[in-house]
Amino acid sequence: MKRKLIAAIGAAGMMVSIAACGTDGDTGKDGGKGSGGDKTLTVWVMDGSAPDAWMAEVNKAFEAKHPGVKVKVEKQVWNGIQEKITTSLSEDTPPDVLELGNTQTAGYADTGGLADLTGDKAALGYDGWNKGMVASNELDGKLYSAPWYAANRVVVYDKAAFKNAGVTPPKTRAEWIEGLKKLKAADAKTQPIYLPGQSWYVLAGFVWDEGSDLAVKDGDEWKGNLSSPEAVSAMNFYKELASYSTAPKDKDEATPQQSTDIIPKGGVASWIGLGWEAGGAIDAMKKAGETADFGYFPIPGKTADKPGSVFFGGSNLAIAERSPNKDLAKEWLALAAGKEFMTKYAAATEGALLPNNDAAQFKPAAGSFAEAMALSSVSGKITPVTPGWANVETAPNPIKDYMTKVLKGQDAKAAAEEADKVINERVNQQ
Repeated sequence: MKRKLIAAIGAAGMMVSIAACGTDGDTGKDGGKGSGGDKTLTVWVMDGSAPDAWMAEVNKAFEAKHPGVKVKVEKQVWNGIQEKITTSLSEDTPPDVLELGNTQTAGYADTGGLADLTGDKAALGYDGWNKGMVASNELDGKLYSAPWYAANRVVVYDKAAFKNAGVTPPKTRAEWIEGLKKLKAADAKTQPIYLPGQSWYVLAGFVWDEGSDLAVKDGDEWKGNLSSPEAVSAMNFYKELASYSTAPKDKDEATPQQSTDIIPKGGVASWIGLGWEAGGAIDAMKKAGETADFGYFPIPGKTADKPGSVFFGGSNLAIAERSPNKDLAKEWLALAAGKEFMTKYAAATEGALLPNNDAAQFKPAAGSFAEAMALSSVSGKITPVTPGWANVETAPNPIKDYMTKVLKGQDAKAAAEEADKVINERVNQQ
């Protein structure tokens, strides 16, 4: 999920490479043996997360305020990163600041590996953060990281197919369904929407639109909530949408990969995807000698006043509890995640990623994927914030299995009750 998210930058046509900014000398981060007792602040970021020039500018500004301090940026890769971070947080010399996937943060906070930033909210700009991004940074009422960036799905559509059917981008669920009916009537050979049976992040948005969640807190524990009336209603709406698709009922959007294996072949009027997927589809069609003319709109909500809820995939910036430079780390974090540099970050990534502050949002081109994503961001949310949620997503994912069962004819309520039993077993495991 994360590697694909970062590739959204590429979808916007931007080449990103991260080099270590600052010094790679032997200065100890604890004030060790460097010239004049200089300190080094070590920052871990993932490959592709930060434009080189942007990171260099942040560090230049920080170092100017702290003579003798150098920032050393170390590039990491997502493969195996959870184990590497877990090990580093238990050591005496961990990185001072580190990037974490937003669904992973709660787990590290729960083990005591992250510094408590609750008392630093004002300095970090907490009140200006996108509300949908905040949840993944908090656990049990305390703040353990700052949101950095996020991305979400939108509806991608074939402009020619929509024009032929007399359909315009819908603002509500009802208009969405009416549009799919028109698309089907206009061209029986084309899928009005490609929607695999196990696109559970899309389902999550519908559950949130109903005012519910995939799991809820029950005393000191969590419990699955798919069998709630709201979640069942959400699943039934998903089923209605899927009735206009011939996509596999037992696969997700990555098997086969919808952007490169399905869309370029034609016969699809619309689909739901991320920026990197839209870019991948466009590139694949170009290689095949075809022209892609896509339009984009937010997933419609129940009413026209607000887009449908969407899952925010992204990253947070945290400080290691064992960092010997916590005060410096907090200042660097406040600078990098503050409005000024987040505004520059959004511009540097050309709107491919959403900054943590709505006021810092890059103004994307009209009609672009970035514009639709930004419009959707007001309805962004995160999966249940509990260390045990990662266990729920482990294959076989009970939410995916549940969706397939319903799409193949099982009663949504009964299938949900069975899925909740599995979620109950997993979500409370540490």
